[in-house]
Amino acid sequence: MSTHNVWTHKGTFLLAAVGSAVGLGNLWRFPYLTGENGGGAFILVYALTIFAVGIPILIAEIMLGRNSRRSPIMGMRFLTRTHRTSRAWESIGWLGAVSAFLILSFYSVIAGWAIHYTGLMLTGGMSEIDAAGASQSFDALLASPALLTLYHTLFIAASALIVGLGIHKGIESGLRLLMPSLFVILLVVLGYGAVVGDIGAAAGFLFTFNLADLSLEGWLQAMGQSFFTLSLGMGAIMAYGAYMPGESSLTRTAFAIAIVDTAVAMVAGLAIFALVFGSGLNPGEGPGLMFVTLPLAFAEMPGGALVGGVFFILVLGAAISSSISLIEPVAAFLVERFDMTRPQAVTVMVIASWALGLLTVVSFNLWAEGTIFHTLFGRSAFGFIELLTNIFMPLGGLLIALFAGWALTHSEVMKEMHTNERWFHFWRFLVRFVAPAAVAFVFLRSIPQVEGYLIPAIGAAVIVGAFAAGRTFLADDSQEQ
Repeated sequence: MSTHNVWTHKGTFLLAAVGSAVGLGNLWRFPYLTGENGGGAFILVYALTIFAVGIPILIAEIMLGRNSRRSPIMGMRFLTRTHRTSRAWESIGWLGAVSAFLILSFYSVIAGWAIHYTGLMLTGGMSEIDAAGASQSFDALLASPALLTLYHTLFIAASALIVGLGIHKGIESGLRLLMPSLFVILLVVLGYGAVVGDIGAAAGFLFTFNLADLSLEGWLQAMGQSFFTLSLGMGAIMAYGAYMPGESSLTRTAFAIAIVDTAVAMVAGLAIFALVFGSGLNPGEGPGLMFVTLPLAFAEMPGGALVGGVFFILVLGAAISSSISLIEPVAAFLVERFDMTRPQAVTVMVIASWALGLLTVVSFNLWAEGTIFHTLFGRSAFGFIELLTNIFMPLGGLLIALFAGWALTHSEVMKEMHTNERWFHFWRFLVRFVAPAAVAFVFLRSIPQVEGYLIPAIGAAVIVGAFAAGRTFLADDSQEQ
């Protein structure tokens, strides 16, 4: 990869990776999962998993990207050849690219909801609304294929425009403006929640640790959230890592990404639950927390319409920073493999993902429960696509950990990590044994949810991965002895 495809400044990769990590997972999924699972105990498991699983795999994924200096698919093809390992390891790149493609298709639809609520808040459409009205408003949005398609189109087009402008003019320039603005807005919303809400109740809810309150399902959700929040296994971090300057510290960067990402989730949780508790609402509302409970809380507070509008602008900005990272792995592959221009590659990827996103749009209305898709697949189209990503991402992360832990040599890793022997051995222990075991646990837990005809295919993929890991283990041993 030529030198012009490297971030202009060392800190830009940090902004890019944080932008990829900070999204709806922090502002929507993390708060409602915390609310459903009792608060502090969920956060404790989440934080421990970030350290023992998330950071080691994050370092590994960045390392693979920087080592290859290519898109995830072409990069893994290059690494399997240079390390003389099984070509089955190329599946890491494909799993990441397919995951990014699938996630963008429904992520864009859900992020589009924030466009709708930004307009409602700023025009006073949610003022003086009651609980029934807030619920009806959200239901009316989901029942309209035309509105969902419009917002889906606007959101994915804005994301495509940024990526299509290129690494420097598009992604880099956009992130430098977007990320600082998002942090300022988040602090403003937190300040507002502290003044008009109940920040004490929010802090007590989030930071009271009682593991007895956390079910096995809650443990699994906490572990899964810590994995997904860092954008692991979807190709984005590997694609961005390919543009990372060689002198930047992988370890410091990975820790910084994890700390900032977790801090954003915590601050968002404090702000949201301060408003929720201040209005006497239920923190365990589930997925409707942001789009039903929170608008209701804003409606009951002074100046809530304006702050609510600003909050949903924050949600939109965070979602865009993540969506551009979802476009990059596939777009970069199309540029490298088929010699397309960047605008052409982005257009192809986005149009295909937009079209697939229409299945998510109709999942909430025309193809809702009881229709033919449910009959054939046992779930909505949206649920089916989400299920596939919940399989592909952990499997990709598992293979990343195994490849980086067993295939890359001691000297190779030390050259990339610029670290001491103690940290190297600790990282390799985590990435070889602890992280794969934890990811496999979460991954295998999802198998019973999969229809019978998919289980053989998934089982075959796991067997291929294990076989490839065994071959690499032997090759690695022979190289280091």
